[in-house]
Amino acid sequence: MMLEVEGLVRQQKITDDLDALMAVLPPRIEAALRVADQGDQLIEVVMDLGRLPEARFTDREITLSDQEVSEQDLQYVVERIGEFTDDNRAGIERTLHRISAIRNRKGRIVGLTCRVGRAVYGTIDIIEDIIESGKSILLLGRPGVGKTTLLREAARVLAEKKRVVIVDTSNEIGGDGDIPHPAIGRARRMQVATPSLQHEVMIEAVENHMPEVIIIDEIGRELEAVAARTIAERGVQLIGTAHGNTLENLLMNPTLSDLVGGVESVTLSDEEARRRGTQKSVLERRAPPTFDVLVEIKDRQRLVVHHDVAAAVDALLRGRELHPEVRYRDAEGNIQIERAPVSMPVAPQAQGVASGWQARQPEVRDVTPRRTLRVYPYGVGQNRLRQAAANLHLPVVISDDLRSSDMVMTLKNYYRKRPQPIAEAQRRGIPVYVLRSNTVTQMESCLADVFQLPAEMEDPVMRAMAEAQEAIRRVLNGAPSVDLSPQSAEVRRQQHQLARAANLVSHSYGREPYRHVRIYRE
Repeated sequence: MMLEVEGLVRQQKITDDLDALMAVLPPRIEAALRVADQGDQLIEVVMDLGRLPEARFTDREITLSDQEVSEQDLQYVVERIGEFTDDNRAGIERTLHRISAIRNRKGRIVGLTCRVGRAVYGTIDIIEDIIESGKSILLLGRPGVGKTTLLREAARVLAEKKRVVIVDTSNEIGGDGDIPHPAIGRARRMQVATPSLQHEVMIEAVENHMPEVIIIDEIGRELEAVAARTIAERGVQLIGTAHGNTLENLLMNPTLSDLVGGVESVTLSDEEARRRGTQKSVLERRAPPTFDVLVEIKDRQRLVVHHDVAAAVDALLRGRELHPEVRYRDAEGNIQIERAPVSMPVAPQAQGVASGWQARQPEVRDVTPRRTLRVYPYGVGQNRLRQAAANLHLPVVISDDLRSSDMVMTLKNYYRKRPQPIAEAQRRGIPVYVLRSNTVTQMESCLADVFQLPAEMEDPVMRAMAEAQEAIRRVLNGAPSVDLSPQSAEVRRQQHQLARAANLVSHSYGREPYRHVRIYRE
């Protein structure tokens, strides 16, 4: 059941410097726009060579002239705006307007999109509590939905109390020219010479200017995703946008999935797979997310908020339904917040998490869940171990004294080499638990078994994954192709991921509800 919370109404103020954009348009197009007298709803003016000029409003499109756009019309605009950058974008100094060019094969401009830039004050109140929490935030949404407007407002609000630096690749946040638009307040703005250097400017901003907050628009390349992780790991709050509409399709983007932790296929041991009664390969989150919170902007008045990105990604990979928070403005302008009911945490095994750990000498010492467990980590990330214990609400203490420890947790590659601490633990009869990878989910699964947390019966998703794994084995052993049983779109997506992880090809065939996956060699 959803809860509804009423918020405050805050007056919005909009400035658009529309006269500055009108002044760069050919006179007949400018006159037609003024006759239309809908400047507050104007989105963009489109001028393509040999076609009639058009104006696009929030609710309709109109033709601005019965004369086709000529080369002279295009040149008229180009001469009155700033220089085009490598991404074919230009602006008008000290405004937020954006002019984008379309070029032919020889580099000559044959089309222009003149987009109205507006500074909207008062929009940030719907997520102001999240912005001021200090957490790193990723905004998703289709083009034109208001991502940049929120970024600009976030910069202005945070700059009143913190050191804020904007990495402004296309000058959309701070406007064109060397003097940034007043809409960003006291925030400082770093321009980027070419979009391919955006990641370098992101790192430069942190190293040279000591910001407390970095704001970046359109993270779209792998190097930028890596730079974002570097910034977040240095303790700087990061607020950015990325291509995509939902967390789910961002997770499927191989370039940007690292922003939310990424996905990897983990193979269980035979013993663990038999114990679980499931397939040997499962999907799990590869690393902690770069961003703590993810906001899906559905439209200018409605947002979907994932307050814990790590938990949301884990839920998606385990086939569980997400219950994000929904925020919107009602007809009276009140901010409404719908929160999902709080549920008790579930043990990782009950969710089909990859484990892959193996216990050595577990019979020597009885570890009971009724007292604090002292774990000696060797080669294992201590912060991840603490997070795993916190996720399961288990009494675990990191020990630096092997002799007083209840167990040792290490990785497979360390155990094989039998270093001195491992050898001593075995000599003393201290159980050694061996993980296949240094991930929170594998630590969760190990701790869950040590504390004997209850597991639940195999669910349909796990059976479908087991079927896909068996099909992969058959294809790798020589079968030309294997058809799987019909599944839902979400389950098919996970089956495709398993096939890709095994370097095989997969496609979906048939119509719902009989659509299924076929796996075969390329």
